[in-house]
Amino acid sequence: QEQLVESGGGSVQAGGSLRLSCAASHYRYMHNCMVWFRQRPGKGREGVAAIYTAEGDTYYDDSAKASFTISKDDVNNMVYLQMNDLKPEDTGMYYCGVSNRRCGVHWRRYQYLWGHGTQVTVST
Repeated sequence: QEQLVESGGGSVQAGGSLRLSCAASHYRYMHNCMVWFRQRPGKGREGVAAIYTAEGDTYYDDSAKASFTISKDDVNNMVYLQMNDLKPEDTGMYYCGVSNRRCGVHWRRYQYLWGHGTQVTVST
């Protein structure tokens, strides 16, 4: 049984919106730092947003602060990434990750268990 399963990716035009979902097992979800990273064409994997499932603390990369929102659903062990006003440079594979620790300012450096990713393509 997979620990993390992403969904919600797709193709949209610039200015459009998508909501990515990450389904986690209960064990993986509770009291952990859950994140969204992305890998854009020709670039390495980069952190987009993080949320601490126990208390809801959130962290964002500067590129995501204006238009992306990370949220959680404790009943269903889900984490979401609402992406608005998408731009072609947001195109890439988006990955959900979980680390068995609290999120902090160095969340990008933690070790994560990853899902398989979901593709986001934004056209002009």
